Amino acid sequence: MELGIVYALLGAAVAVLMAGAGSAIGVGVAGQAAAGVVTEDPGKFAKVLIMQLLPGTQGLYGLMIGFVTLTKIGLLGGTPANVSTAAGLLILAACLPIGLVGLISGIYQGKTSASSIGIVAKKPEQFAKAMLFPAMVETYAILALLISFLAVNAVAV
Repeated sequence: MELGIVYALLGAAVAVLMAGAGSAIGVGVAGQAAAGVVTEDPGKFAKVLIMQLLPGTQGLYGLMIGFVTLTKIGLLGGTPANVSTAAGLLILAACLPIGLVGLISGIYQGKTSASSIGIVAKKPEQFAKAMLFPAMVETYAILALLISFLAVNAVAV
């Protein structure tokens, strides 16, 4: 068996696990803030729930790259490809951006969302402005998703 498929699978795992962990931590942090607000004013549930969900996107991006990788190497809907060691390492490297950036941005987007939930708690009419702060963090997760997607697809298998 070629070692390349193991490296490619490791890349998919890195993308899914790290980005998913960042999202889980971020959603948890924002959820703690949201729960406090809803305790005081249940009418703000919808607005704070949206803020809490924002850090969850990094996990979805990592999952997407995981699926793209598994499809590329033939483990989803096909026959496993004969992935060379070099190609496997390239795929692993291509999965790193969303894994690492997803981990870090998910955590920091959760913290930013928690702060924005504080804005909504005191001034619910400022919801749109409060959304901009965590959305700025999201930008970097999207950039990492884009580079991982393009890089995985560029590797010849």
